[in-house]
Amino acid sequence: MDTTELEKFAEGVLRPDEAARAAARDRWAETVALPPRSFGRIETLAQWLAAVQGACPPRPLERARLVLFAGDHGIAQHGVSAYPPEATAAMVRRIVQGGGPVQALARTHQASVQIIDVSVDWDAAAYADLPTEVTAGRIRRGTGRIDQEPACTREEAAAAFRVGIAVADAEIDSGADLLMPSLIGVGHSTPAGVLIGVLTGADAAVVTGRGSGIDDRAWVRKCAAVRDAMRAARPVIADQIELLATVAGPDFAALTGFMMQAAIRKTPVLLDGLGSVACAVLAQRIAFRTPDWMLAAHLSPEPAYQKAIDRLGLEPLLDFKVRADGGCAALLALPLLRSAVTILAETGSYAEEGLPEPLMRSRL
Repeated sequence: MDTTELEKFAEGVLRPDEAARAAARDRWAETVALPPRSFGRIETLAQWLAAVQGACPPRPLERARLVLFAGDHGIAQHGVSAYPPEATAAMVRRIVQGGGPVQALARTHQASVQIIDVSVDWDAAAYADLPTEVTAGRIRRGTGRIDQEPACTREEAAAAFRVGIAVADAEIDSGADLLMPSLIGVGHSTPAGVLIGVLTGADAAVVTGRGSGIDDRAWVRKCAAVRDAMRAARPVIADQIELLATVAGPDFAALTGFMMQAAIRKTPVLLDGLGSVACAVLAQRIAFRTPDWMLAAHLSPEPAYQKAIDRLGLEPLLDFKVRADGGCAALLALPLLRSAVTILAETGSYAEEGLPEPLMRSRL
């Protein structure tokens, strides 16, 4: 996929339906039997859902889908994570078997989970027993160490980008009405910081966080790795596929293609952790309207996260200092979106509710 092909692809990202957003805003102000701004930001959530669905009132979110792209990163061998590199494979297997907090939350909030092995570092025998849908999008085994070498080849990044597009199409074609993408993989906060740093112009120290809970010495190593990888990224910043190949990897490429195709298919996206917002900033650079189809689930304590959502122009829904990645934050925010739909769609007018209308109206 060359730059021209990518630009052509990006032309498919259009704006949400502003007429539906305005209709939802008017319904809150003039029809629903509630004082103005009774539900604060919940009202703007309902308006956003109306816009991305092109319908007022918005339809209930009945098929929310969490999609996890799994991959290992060579930089994890440099001691930038609190976990050993082999933990990624164990996390994938646990999720496939229905374990972990993400599966517990998904069951609680009636969401389904799909995990895609894009570049986990294990041999064929280790994943031979996994379902085909988990491994069908596999591109390579791990990535290069990005402070010293490219994460992958350009061809692999382009192939992963197309995997993400195909996964998005499959989810949407099967009826998904909300997509929640995230990354699974030890060390992925390092390339995420690199992408956010180089795309926002921030220094390495500003976008390097504690990730999985590293100590001071590991943070210094991580900061140096981010600095060196940013140095390699700057010359290729205008070529987004090459940028993914140089400092990110197939999992990031797949997630970027996934969220861009979701925007093209007019399907809302609820962003999760640091990896997803890093890909969102890159998607914004490819097609500036892409963030119109997104919400940020929470405010991560990672310093790069704030840089990213500032660039995207998004305001997080939750701020509970949640560090868990891999879809947990998106699932925690999901009930807010469903509540916004329910209140707007199922609260009647003053006459329908048998209430006296206010003597004066104001939108505050």
